[in-house]
Amino acid sequence: MSTFNSADLLPLLPALLLVAGGSVLALGEVFLAGDKPERGHQAWLAAAFSLASLVAALWGGASAPHAIFGGAAVGNGFGSFIAAVVAGATLLASLSSAGWLKDAGAERGEFHALALFAAAGMDVLAVANDLLVLFIALEAMSLPLYALAAYRRRRRNVEAALKYFVLGSFSSAIFLMGAALCFGASGSTRLADIAAVAGPAVGVAPSAAALLVLAGAALVLVGLAFKVAAVPFHMWAPDVYAGSPAPVAGFMAGAVKAAGFAALVRVLIVAFGAPFGAVKAELWAPILGGLAFLTMLGGNLLAIPQRSVKRMLAYSSISHAGYVLVAVAAAGSSLSARGAALSAVLVYLAAYAVSVAGAFAVVAVVERGAEGDGVDDLSRFAGLARRSPFLGAAMAVFMLSLGGIPPTAGFVAKLYVFRSAVDAGLVPLAVAGILTSVAGAYYYLRVIVYVFMQPPETDAAPLAGTPAAVGLALALALAGVAVMGLAPDLVAAYAVASPLVAP
Repeated sequence: MSTFNSADLLPLLPALLLVAGGSVLALGEVFLAGDKPERGHQAWLAAAFSLASLVAALWGGASAPHAIFGGAAVGNGFGSFIAAVVAGATLLASLSSAGWLKDAGAERGEFHALALFAAAGMDVLAVANDLLVLFIALEAMSLPLYALAAYRRRRRNVEAALKYFVLGSFSSAIFLMGAALCFGASGSTRLADIAAVAGPAVGVAPSAAALLVLAGAALVLVGLAFKVAAVPFHMWAPDVYAGSPAPVAGFMAGAVKAAGFAALVRVLIVAFGAPFGAVKAELWAPILGGLAFLTMLGGNLLAIPQRSVKRMLAYSSISHAGYVLVAVAAAGSSLSARGAALSAVLVYLAAYAVSVAGAFAVVAVVERGAEGDGVDDLSRFAGLARRSPFLGAAMAVFMLSLGGIPPTAGFVAKLYVFRSAVDAGLVPLAVAGILTSVAGAYYYLRVIVYVFMQPPETDAAPLAGTPAAVGLALALALAGVAVMGLAPDLVAAYAVASPLVAP
């Protein structure tokens, strides 16, 4: 029987700070007086709690791997790095939402509280070492996101939230069914316990328990593939991103993907990967490789014809999930290359989160005050550099980073991923990733062409001034892209993946 230890709370400090911030913002609404109280401080308050969570996550990454709450979770550098990525994405989303919320007349503490509560669920997801804890964390992350997608209660927002809720519920049910099968085989939902009873090595006749774990592993993989929007489980992402407020879409693209991959990596390697159980890397690594190829190819091809920038970024997000899956497959294919591959996963998630959050921050400024369809059409970005040189330059940098053009963070991240694939012997998968990256550069460069080389529409409304909070968010995102692109070792030093299980 496990006993509670106050030291168990230290790895959860980033999540606890986010919960505290969400509680303060939600309860603070009660004390706002007047018909139209001033709420400009709320974005800054949410950003302050996000920054505190970021600092706590970076500080916690220095601790040695250790089990907490009786083994239900693990405090280690991997989980702390994911918590830092989530906190950074939440910080950028909080700041970039300031102007958008004010123009929409939707400034409420509940918006930021929901974002902080969702981020706290993501932090728990990053350290969970038990399928039941993973499920609870998935729901704690997803439920606030459903509300955020429908925040303005317009038709497009409600449709996006409904699709997200229905498909998200299906994926959660599939995950829970897989967890039930694993529990039936092992009598436990702990990842290490599932691995211990999974059975013999590949090539040896599997037991009934091993077959049950294999079926459970397939369902768990499907449930988590929905969360990271891997092909063919990606159908929710374009509609949800396009229908959600731009700051929410940026938050989902960066933070949710990081948390989803944290859960995917921990489950596959600890419970179902070699050398732990019967569902060895020889079985699931090729499946992940195929999933990565389809995701890279499908995401890039479907993004090319899009004129909606938010839908284009949604399909782009799908393709980036494929690149991360390349590193995950490499981690499962070779024990010797596992550490480098997991570090590549972390570097890529950090680079992608800061780049996509910055891109959606620019989209939020462009669509401020606009209503109806087409608010994020490419034509609205025509001549953006003339109307606002800062926004135009920022959008160009973020597009170059997402496209993997040197010397940006995106280029370094892809270099880490493809190198890990080569080291693991997955050369064809690395070549496929390079070729799809070249194809994907087309739609990123097209946005830059519109920003710098297309004249503004004659009836284009002048851009509203960029609020200080949004300007700070863009500056921080640009700094992140530059630091990871020009001095990648500074980030890679924090991304040296520690063991996923406690000794």
